[in-house]
Amino acid sequence: MCRFLDVVIALAVLLFIAPLMLVIAGLIKLQDGGPALFRQARIGQGGEAFYCLKFRTMVTDAEVRLNALLARDPEARREWELDHKLRKDPRITALGAFLRKSSLDELPQLFNVLKGEMSLVGPRPIVTAEIPRYGRWFAHYCAVRPGVTGLWQVNGRNDVSYRRRVALDVLYARTVGVRRYVQIMAATVPAVLLRSGSY
Repeated sequence: MCRFLDVVIALAVLLFIAPLMLVIAGLIKLQDGGPALFRQARIGQGGEAFYCLKFRTMVTDAEVRLNALLARDPEARREWELDHKLRKDPRITALGAFLRKSSLDELPQLFNVLKGEMSLVGPRPIVTAEIPRYGRWFAHYCAVRPGVTGLWQVNGRNDVSYRRRVALDVLYARTVGVRRYVQIMAATVPAVLLRSGSY
């Protein structure tokens, strides 16, 4: 049933917001000539890798800038090692900051949903480097499809510690079902509008 809801809702939303997505893609292309989409290998259900799609929110040489920052700034390095996030990330463009705050950068993941690589609801897809953070709980993460939204997003997102994030993912995997799906989808709307924990 959850998969049926994924396909129906993703198709409906894509048809409705297609013009907006084209505008966003055009603006990203205009700012620096780089690609509009960013693809990154993430871990999916069963531990299988897939390419997660997002609108590009960073400069084209983001990896180089990150490595340079972490090499010269011990505080930034500690923050990165803690959560794989930076509150003041110099790689993010002005347009990218808006897309992240509004969660519009994640709209291309609707295509991942249609392909069956993701669900609308589930744990946020992680990269290989994050697997050790899950430890013995990694099997719970792999038991379900990663989601566009989930318990982490509606419970503080980046304001929540990584340990708490893992606990929320485990809770979701243990209680997955239509009722939980609908609850999280309903809670996502106010979370996005209030921009809770997004940066």
